[in-house]
Amino acid sequence: MMMRRQLVAAVKMFLAFTVLCGFAYTFAVTGIAQLAFHDQANGSLVKVNGRVVGSKLIGQNFTQAKYFHPRPSAAGANGYDASASASSNLGPTNPALLKLVRDRAVAYRKENGLTPNTAVPADAVTASGSGLDPQISVANARLQVRRVAQARHLSVSAVTTLVARHTQGRTLGFLGEKGVNVLELNVALDRLSTS
Repeated sequence: MMMRRQLVAAVKMFLAFTVLCGFAYTFAVTGIAQLAFHDQANGSLVKVNGRVVGSKLIGQNFTQAKYFHPRPSAAGANGYDASASASSNLGPTNPALLKLVRDRAVAYRKENGLTPNTAVPADAVTASGSGLDPQISVANARLQVRRVAQARHLSVSAVTTLVARHTQGRTLGFLGEKGVNVLELNVALDRLSTS
């Protein structure tokens, strides 16, 4: 008899907590998120002409000269694989990483028409911890301005102004550095070029 009473109480508690934690809490949090943070709760999607072109939270690879390029990615076999978010497993003293960084710096300078002794921002030659960082540093964006302006037949000042407009402040005003969201900047460039 005692065992049956304890079993019934345990089943009732199990059902009560399943309803409370599994359903009520989930629906409440989802409802609040949809009301208060609708864009973020739905993936912070970027749309062009009603079509989703990406998320402002996930970096993607742009390779054409007319676009700003993101930082390198180690996510997946070819990089930028959102289902395989990861950083490189190479440490800072690993010769393979040092060679990779040197090679990327040479390619970056060549691609952007920079002199061989131009300092290259770290985010232009190293992958982020997730491999999918959507932002680049302001310095990285500024070094790409001339290439993008030439490829799009725009003035350097027009592209520089667009970079300034899309520069995001530090998180909470003091964490990290200012950055430029590559996808949002490239979408704005496309809009500018077609207007």
